[in-house]
Amino acid sequence: MDSNSYFVGWGTLALINAGLAQSKNRSGLNWFLLSLLFGPIATFLIVVFEKK
Repeated sequence: MDSNSYFVGWGTLALINAGLAQSKNRSGLNWFLLSLLFGPIATFLIVVFEKK
């Protein structure tokens, strides 16, 4: 697998997470940055935890 496709996929996931976070009235930028660091774990956290 090409390493460039890995980075493209990770970046795409971060963008998707930012949109998902905004749809739940959360900061898209913060979740984008968290997603760059934690990837699929951040996706799991966005989906599972409700906003208080």
